[in-house]
Amino acid sequence: MNSINIEVNGLADLDNAAKQIINFAREEQVFIFEGDMGAGKTTLIKVLAKSLGVTEVVTSPTFSIVNEYDANGKIIYHFDFYRIKNLQEAYDIGYEEYFYSGNICFIEWPEKIESLLPEHYVKIEIKAQNENDRLLSISKI
Repeated sequence: MNSINIEVNGLADLDNAAKQIINFAREEQVFIFEGDMGAGKTTLIKVLAKSLGVTEVVTSPTFSIVNEYDANGKIIYHFDFYRIKNLQEAYDIGYEEYFYSGNICFIEWPEKIESLLPEHYVKIEIKAQNENDRLLSISKI
C-alpha cells in the first residue's frame, strides 16, 4: 500500500493518527507536510514527535529553520522553510547533512525546497474539513 487517508475529528484523534502514520512509514525517515497556513502541520508534528519518544516541548523552527529533538536516543530534525527566500539558505544550513543523516526529518513548507528533497519520503497532506476536523492523505514517494 503506497497511500492511506486518515480522518482526524478533533485533537483527541491525533495520537491514533500519529501511530498510523508511523506504522505506515516503516523505514522511511523523511516526512514532508503540506497544508495551508493554520491547517495543523506543527500540531501534527508535535504529536508525532511525542509518539516517537520526544519529551521536550516541540515548537516550530520558524526563525531558526531547524530544531533538533532527542527521541529516546535517536535524533529528530524539524524544519520550517516558510521564511527562506531562496535555495541558497537551505544549502547554507547544510540541508544534506540532515536529510541524508539517517535521522527522522519533519519538513514544513517543502515546496520552498522541492528540488532538494530526497528521492524517497513520506508526504502528508493536511486538508481542513472544518475548524476541528482534518483529512490526512499520506503517501510514500
